[in-house]
Amino acid sequence: MQYLPNIIFIVLLVAGIGFFVKNVSRLKRNIFLGKDADLTDNKAQRWTNMAKIALGQTKMVVRPIAGILHIIVYVGFIIINIEVLEIILDGILGTHRLFSVLGPVYDFLIGSFEILAFLVIVAVIIFWARRNIIKLKRFLKPEMKGWPKQDGNLILYIELVLMVLFLTMNGADYQLQQMGAEHYVNAGSYPISSYIAPFFQNMSVSTLILIERTAWWLHIAGILFFLNYLYYSKHLHILLAFPNTYYGKLTSKGQFKNLDAVTNEVRMMMDPEADPYAEPVEDAAVPDKFGASDVQDLSWVQLLNAYTCTECGRCTSECPANQTGKKLSPRKIMMDTRDRLEEVGAIMDKNKGEFVDDGKQLLNDYITPEELWACTSCNACVQACPISIDPLSIIMDMRQYLVMEQSAAPSDLNNMMGNIENNGAPWPFNQMDRLNWSKES
Repeated sequence: MQYLPNIIFIVLLVAGIGFFVKNVSRLKRNIFLGKDADLTDNKAQRWTNMAKIALGQTKMVVRPIAGILHIIVYVGFIIINIEVLEIILDGILGTHRLFSVLGPVYDFLIGSFEILAFLVIVAVIIFWARRNIIKLKRFLKPEMKGWPKQDGNLILYIELVLMVLFLTMNGADYQLQQMGAEHYVNAGSYPISSYIAPFFQNMSVSTLILIERTAWWLHIAGILFFLNYLYYSKHLHILLAFPNTYYGKLTSKGQFKNLDAVTNEVRMMMDPEADPYAEPVEDAAVPDKFGASDVQDLSWVQLLNAYTCTECGRCTSECPANQTGKKLSPRKIMMDTRDRLEEVGAIMDKNKGEFVDDGKQLLNDYITPEELWACTSCNACVQACPISIDPLSIIMDMRQYLVMEQSAAPSDLNNMMGNIENNGAPWPFNQMDRLNWSKES
């Protein structure tokens, strides 16, 4: 019975980490359902971007209030969980505050953790108020109804509970140290939980140990739960923001990619030495599908973008189309892509890794042409995203499919393309008359 708590802890730890590894494996498989993309260039610039944007949070502080609060939660939650290493070792070895041998360094660490924990609690409460009391407009868009809203609140509740458990555990521990309880060595500095300790003054040692141990177990169990909840939550960006910013677009935002098949055709048309009557090359590769109608047609980087989306709504709040009442929401584009990808992954799980056509696709079943054609391709959404997500690339690929595979462009666009083909300009004038305007007084 002496080692029963250690055994239970090890089982809990292995189960939590094992389920997390399983989810990571599923996540990786889903992302690489996308087409290949070679992003091995400019490694120095990519590492710099990751350090500045993901680690340094430089784009978050463009909106100072939300940015500073986010940094507090981000830094606090990451640094506080350094203590998880001590908790894991204590749980496996049956020790208590194993790192207390560090002396003054340990005092400084615990004190810093407590201050950060308190700041995280304050920030979480403000975030909750912004969503549920102040009701910021960007959190009230149609795509944020139902689960997205619940998820946003649930993650705040989890963070709040974990920080309260941390301080409760320390407060009870501090009181036990003052009472000289066995195994509770005097170690650590408690600038916040020392104010909680007076609530425990009239309690017996056995009751305090029960409180401290309960908070300890719930804290580590909560962290393992949070770790595995990430896959089902918008907070997956905690992990994916780093690779997403590393693989972010480095070229000019206004630069669009060209399809190789189309580029080759244009070059052949412009080559004065090309024989227009030449026989087709035997065994020539069949051109790929133009554009994208489903998630498998997108690149793996675009699918990584979808999973990384924080649902913060900065992109949608900056979108001029959305501001004028059109249906387009760049945030919804990313959420729909992720939802469809999850649906495709679930089908593969049921069919031993094979995708069976379900009669659905990203285009029309999730994202409508009306949304796609509302986009002005201004790149405001790309500029606004704090972690280098590119909704515009998905929009343009799907519009490309509509034009080149379905000839389903709006009539005005079809007229323009017809004029370019026949007149060499977007206007419905003969090429000989294109400069007549200059003769008008």
